[in-house]
Amino acid sequence: MRSFTYWTAPLPGGGTSEETALTFDQDRECRLLVLPSLFDEANKLRRQTVEVMHRLDLSGIDSILPDLPGCNDSPQPSGTQTLEDWRFAAETAALHFKATHLLTIRCGALLAPDDLPGWRYAPVNGRSIVRSMIRARTIAAKEAGADESSSELEKIARQQGIELAGWGIGKDLFASLYDAKIPENDMLIDIEQGIVGGPGLWMRAEPDEDPEQADALAAIIAIGLADQ
Repeated sequence: MRSFTYWTAPLPGGGTSEETALTFDQDRECRLLVLPSLFDEANKLRRQTVEVMHRLDLSGIDSILPDLPGCNDSPQPSGTQTLEDWRFAAETAALHFKATHLLTIRCGALLAPDDLPGWRYAPVNGRSIVRSMIRARTIAAKEAGADESSSELEKIARQQGIELAGWGIGKDLFASLYDAKIPENDMLIDIEQGIVGGPGLWMRAEPDEDPEQADALAAIIAIGLADQ
């Protein structure tokens, strides 16, 4: 059954934040922590992610999609977060919800806890994400009659932070994301978009869903769990 719950996420300096989590939770044996992509991609893929979780629920698999501080409906500002803060929050969420497995989506792979087996759907490094948002900003500026270059925006972002696609990104977060690469992890299986079929929904202009892709992704995970 789909529901929302709260969990206590850690903040820098020892503070905490009450965050929401979307769950399909019947206290079953397999419990999948879902770490979504970040920023604009998270918005575009939210509906599709929920569709995958719904299909997993029908296959007898619990799944949890937690908000991390500064993401989605979080009360915390995105501009003060760091990559390490998000990684620690993801580890805390895994413990809180007693996750047995993991699914990361796109650059959510950068936040994966080290000790959970699972899958990385279309993993991508942080540089690809920030460059894509910078490119989108330069295109929007050009259409509005302004002139912004990617190199100039990157320089600004490293010096003082930047707003991209409506998200505030602090200078420390920008720098760490720009250099972040997908870590090697033998416990995680990569699922490339070609296996799921069709173009990735993150390439579309607006949030969307694709039932066939959701079926394929959920089936890969359900079969993988059944074989374990």
